[in-house]
Amino acid sequence: MMAFSDRIEAALGLAIARCRTPAAPRRLASALDYAVLPGGARIRPTILLGVAAACGEDRLEIGDAAATALEFIHCGSLVHDDLPCFDDADTRRGKPSVHVAYSQPLAVLTGDSLIILAFEQLARVAEIDPVRSARLVMTLAQHTGMPGGICAGQGWESEAEIDLDAYHNAKTAALFVAATQMGAIAGGQEPGPWAELGARIGAAFQIADDLRDTLYDAETLGKPVGQDDLNGRPNAVASLGVAGAVSKLKDSLSGAIASIPSCPGEAMLAQMVQRYAEKLAPVTPAAAPAPARRTVPGE
Repeated sequence: MMAFSDRIEAALGLAIARCRTPAAPRRLASALDYAVLPGGARIRPTILLGVAAACGEDRLEIGDAAATALEFIHCGSLVHDDLPCFDDADTRRGKPSVHVAYSQPLAVLTGDSLIILAFEQLARVAEIDPVRSARLVMTLAQHTGMPGGICAGQGWESEAEIDLDAYHNAKTAALFVAATQMGAIAGGQEPGPWAELGARIGAAFQIADDLRDTLYDAETLGKPVGQDDLNGRPNAVASLGVAGAVSKLKDSLSGAIASIPSCPGEAMLAQMVQRYAEKLAPVTPAAAPAPARRTVPGE
């Protein structure tokens, strides 16, 4: 069976290739490629495929479409996040941000196009299973827009008072919940029992990201650091201190493994989550790991 990483990259590459037609604007097509390939750790689509496999996945095309759609939403959100009106970040994944490399108008269009492409992938599998296709569309939409998706997460940053839990649930955990629930749908199972696993993984990832933003340097992360302080955003380290954030991170990771629903591939999925836990957990209050020993995957 093809490895999850190979499936993800093949599906993403195919979807991006469809955008390169003689009738398409070349610079926008190039910007789409630049924003997606090569990517980061592909954590969300990997979790999605892991859950689908654990649930007894019977149609790989559906899982591939779901994983591609989720990663397109994530990549599109990063393009928008980096814009001057939000984080004003000049680098992403160790290279110039899309708006720096291509211009702000093309960055806006790139993010918008990736969001639309995401739902196109899910519509393409309606011929295979219209019910699963519709459920995947609804799940991804609910975790992308309002009131509890990543758009709401950005919206919290414009509020005078911010609920830290609601902010983190929308900004980061939403796409991890989408990953576990869409994986269950792709595998032919009910998504409800999988929400807790996604929420716990998302909470752990956000705390780890807050710790990295505080403890790492830009060269190590491949993107600007100190953005939370610079933009006056809530941060687990600012709220709990480094030691408190590390403790909450460990609690979230242990809770994630315990929350995996009973399924045919439960043991395999537990091992996958444990591997991610080991990558996130090494952050310590003493100091950030040296760049050469960095084990936490970047965005």
